[in-house]
Amino acid sequence: MIICPSCGSNFEGDLCVGCPSCGARAVGPPLAKAEHELRSYGRALGAAASGALMFAAFVGSVIVALVQYKLRFWTILFRLPAIVSAGEVAAWRLKWLVVPAAIVALWSGRRLIRSIKNSSARFGGLRLARAGFVVSVAVTVLIAILIGITIPERLRQRQDAIEAALHARGYALHLALLKYRELHGTLPTTDDLTRELRTLPDPDGSIADALRYVDANGYQATSVLASASKGKGLALRGGALRNAPVTSTNADPPGVSFTIYELRLPSEHKLLGTDDDFIMRDGLIMKASDPPPPSSAPTHPTRP
Repeated sequence: MIICPSCGSNFEGDLCVGCPSCGARAVGPPLAKAEHELRSYGRALGAAASGALMFAAFVGSVIVALVQYKLRFWTILFRLPAIVSAGEVAAWRLKWLVVPAAIVALWSGRRLIRSIKNSSARFGGLRLARAGFVVSVAVTVLIAILIGITIPERLRQRQDAIEAALHARGYALHLALLKYRELHGTLPTTDDLTRELRTLPDPDGSIADALRYVDANGYQATSVLASASKGKGLALRGGALRNAPVTSTNADPPGVSFTIYELRLPSEHKLLGTDDDFIMRDGLIMKASDPPPPSSAPTHPTRP
């Protein structure tokens, strides 16, 4: 099959006779084949360039992180932990860029090396291509290791942020309940919790925001009554004493009372009734799976 240099058509035959399409024909004998042909280094340069770009992107991101840390460059050799931290930050920033780039670089680099090995007479630079491929693999593995190191710490920071937000909502509700008790002399019931707390002044919207994450079924208001006895009096601890009527379904004996509450705060999965929940008792927040605090009531020895 011959390609006509004039019109580009394909035909079988001799170009000296002429092209059947345009009539062009060769003049003179065909040129002799060159004794030495230069090998192409384009594929090797492509594999090396991919590795160099990945390495440059990672080093540049590390330098940016070091600059953000305001670390002087002449102290870098004496601040290895700072360099590791900067590498972790750089790896985390490049994670979505490196993953597709690494897939493309490794796949194309492997194919380029194989083609250079199979056609060594036409293509050169096998060592250069292998060096670029090794750099691509090394940068990919290094970034993967640094990301793996940061994952536990980032998960811990995420959990701390979730618990901090939960504590902030819990304290906002605690202040709201104290304000309600100050105004009405008692705490709201389970059925009236959301409706009653929404009637309180809420200039910053913290009460309304906290109520969005609270299930009224996890709230319970009770009262501790201290009845006067003929003998020894009962020592009252841990609450503000009030001579106020207490709303309760059960008939409580008359006496000095103080109102307490318990509120269950769901964790980030928003499923109430699990061990991951938090329980707030009169402003004290603890995890549901933690053991209850020891009682502060004094113990008296038994007399024989």
